[in-house]
Amino acid sequence: MVKHTLSVLVENNPGVLSRVAGLFSRRGFNIESLAVGTTERPDISRMTIVVDGDNYIVEQVSKQLNKLVDVIKVTDIDANDSVSRELVLIKVDADPSVRTEIVQIVEIFRANIVDVGKNTMIIELTGDKGKVNAMEELLAPFGIKELVRTGIIALNRGSKPHKTNDEE
Repeated sequence: MVKHTLSVLVENNPGVLSRVAGLFSRRGFNIESLAVGTTERPDISRMTIVVDGDNYIVEQVSKQLNKLVDVIKVTDIDANDSVSRELVLIKVDADPSVRTEIVQIVEIFRANIVDVGKNTMIIELTGDKGKVNAMEELLAPFGIKELVRTGIIALNRGSKPHKTNDEE
């Protein structure tokens, strides 16, 4: 199985996310990552969905998505011709004796410390999945109290945007 990143432009209407997720559920496909937000047009949202599957499965899912009323366009994002990022917030145990070590790790990864408590720190990192995983591994020995990831977002490189059907 190969991971595919799908970019799905949808009308920004109530219930669209539920219908899209339901399609995956009915087909028995697991969504590994899902991120949704409005685009440069407030009436259109972009869903970035990462799913495991071969080309045939992804083609079938794309065809089914395109049949949904609120779906404008589905594109399989090419990992070699796109930029993808994920945001993670990590709350780590950080008593004063280990803070210097944690700060050094944060600096190496060009992350940010966004909160400091009496015995904890919250670190914000943006990067590709490998960078996020590497940071998580290095912070694990300190004790990760909580962690939240946004899921992957992606855009094609270059001047070729993901156009809506009425713009093509």
